[in-house]
Amino acid sequence: MITEGQKAEGFVLRDQDGTMVSLSDYAGKRVVLYFYPKDDTPGCTIEGVEFSRLKEEFSNHNTVILGISKDTVESHKDFCNKHELSIRLLSDGSGDVLRAYDALREQKDNGKKSAGIVRSTVFIDENGTVRRHWKDVQPEGHARNVLEFIASF
Repeated sequence: MITEGQKAEGFVLRDQDGTMVSLSDYAGKRVVLYFYPKDDTPGCTIEGVEFSRLKEEFSNHNTVILGISKDTVESHKDFCNKHELSIRLLSDGSGDVLRAYDALREQKDNGKKSAGIVRSTVFIDENGTVRRHWKDVQPEGHARNVLEFIASF
């Protein structure tokens, strides 16, 4: 369970280009981790496009954006190319990072249990501390809301 005020859980995952990315690579920067269910689906596309459009504004606040799902590196690459996404997307096939950040939860569908990704976002400050956790977010307008919070932080 992720808690505001706690130290962010470290991780190393591959991005859409196959490059290893570690949370520690961003020491001294603010980090937005947004967790989403599936590449190239309507809500996930809205969210990825909105974060990409605002990337420069986030950068002006010393903030990087990292999207995380269980999709493969190849799927992320195709998604980025198709929608001209400029943010890094990380592949968490094992679900370990998703679990650590409370974004992978057991869900029931027609009586069957499965692990589903909950659309959520975590803001980590320059010192590696979780400062905000948005749970069960709606994709449209969410990136702007996160940016406004960071700008006032």
